[in-house]
Amino acid sequence: MACTDGIQLVSRLWSPPGKGPWPALLMRQPYARAIASSVTYAHPAWYAQHGFLVVVQDVRGRGDSGGDFQGFTQEARDGADTISWLRQLPQCNGRVGSYGFSYQGLTQLLNDSSSSDAASLPNCLAPAMAGLDERLHWASEGGAHWWALGLGWGLQLAAQRCQRDSDLEGWQKIRTSLEDGSFLNEGLQLLESYDPSGMALAWLRQDPRKAQGWVRHQPPEALLRKPMLLIGGWHDPHLRGVLDLWERSRRAGGDPQLRIGAWGHLHWPGGADAMQLAFFQHHLQDKALPQNHQEQLAYQARVHGPWGPGPKQEAPIYWELHPENASAQDPDQDWSQYLVHDPWRPVPGRGGHLGLDAGPCDRADLDARNDVVCFSSAPLEQPFTLLGRPRLELAISADQPGFDLCACLSVLHTNGSVRQLCTGVARFLGEHCMEKRIRQLEFQPLMVQLEPGERLRLSLAASAWPQIALNPGDGTMPMGGNSANHRVISLELGKPSLGVYPLLGEQPGVN
Repeated sequence: MACTDGIQLVSRLWSPPGKGPWPALLMRQPYARAIASSVTYAHPAWYAQHGFLVVVQDVRGRGDSGGDFQGFTQEARDGADTISWLRQLPQCNGRVGSYGFSYQGLTQLLNDSSSSDAASLPNCLAPAMAGLDERLHWASEGGAHWWALGLGWGLQLAAQRCQRDSDLEGWQKIRTSLEDGSFLNEGLQLLESYDPSGMALAWLRQDPRKAQGWVRHQPPEALLRKPMLLIGGWHDPHLRGVLDLWERSRRAGGDPQLRIGAWGHLHWPGGADAMQLAFFQHHLQDKALPQNHQEQLAYQARVHGPWGPGPKQEAPIYWELHPENASAQDPDQDWSQYLVHDPWRPVPGRGGHLGLDAGPCDRADLDARNDVVCFSSAPLEQPFTLLGRPRLELAISADQPGFDLCACLSVLHTNGSVRQLCTGVARFLGEHCMEKRIRQLEFQPLMVQLEPGERLRLSLAASAWPQIALNPGDGTMPMGGNSANHRVISLELGKPSLGVYPLLGEQPGVN
């Protein structure tokens, strides 16, 4: 395919049996078209067997497509060109849907907003695990860069650039670094050497505490009003982006469907193909939508569990939490807990949505550490489904001009085991860190079914390495692991207040 500027983009097509034309499904991605995101989706041949022409395209500067790869900035024009081209193929009947997750999710939404030509917009789309804000949905949260994830993803793109340029030595250096874990400390240097103009390095060089200088993409409202199936995962780092897309579509006059599974970014037990196929058959083949796919909102609380709309919640639910340390003072009085962060032996991040080992996990051993402070609720008297966005407030001060607050919510089972549900981080830099102030932290949204006798546990630490870089405590932006310049940081914590806010709807800001 020739873009309007003459650059040639290469696609692979899978055709249904029989004689067309057929409705088309389009995926545009940077990881080589032959893969076709089969790590999460059924192979394109499966969709072709259900009557769709499937087109998977190498985006500009990737795979066999021409031009220089410029990340998201290139996709709005190329995406519009591709849909216009696809509609003209003799195998296509003019009806086009788009699908894909992560980068391939955002390519569906980056469509040239200057174009009023309906031929450049899909009939329907199914973006998964993607968002529009590069700062808050792709690179950071709580003022902290996604360290391991951001470096790992950037180095994957850099290695593929080396492969495209026949730089086998560079490819091997990157691959070795990822396999032995040394990328956590040397990843910045590798990106500077092998992908100096890449998105990942640009993000890591920007301050995630400030919106200035970051890109927030603005899809045309006509696209946001198209039939849309939004797919997310409770353990996926882009979940807030999916929820933001739902809000934006609704404000634009759309009526999107939302599905959130008990999934991480790359692991979707049970898969999304059945719901996605039903969506495309309805909007592109005029088939009735099966009853079990008609809900606008459907969530899954556990792997292979049932899907449903979940409990309705219109106001925050506040949880009463008490310190588990027997030496703590009367919870009804003013009191403090103390926590010492030693950068030589930082509390590791485990599981959650920012872990390379994403998902629920056992954390009883971490909670037993003296540099982790735990609080818990009273045992539940009846079953309860918790759905929403947890938010923590507490008074906290440090003895250094910089610290991190890393929090986990877990279920404390009646047998004593501890299953981590979700995590959150907040980074503070500057002299104000040494003043005792009320500070806030937002957790990853969650859904969990709690049983009688179980308790909710809050765990607080000052690190989550390597999910976020270690705070040196001197007020500078953390950019790696421990060094000789990292300081021991002591924190004084007040009584925590934990509220769980509704999953959807306007959310109050976090300072």
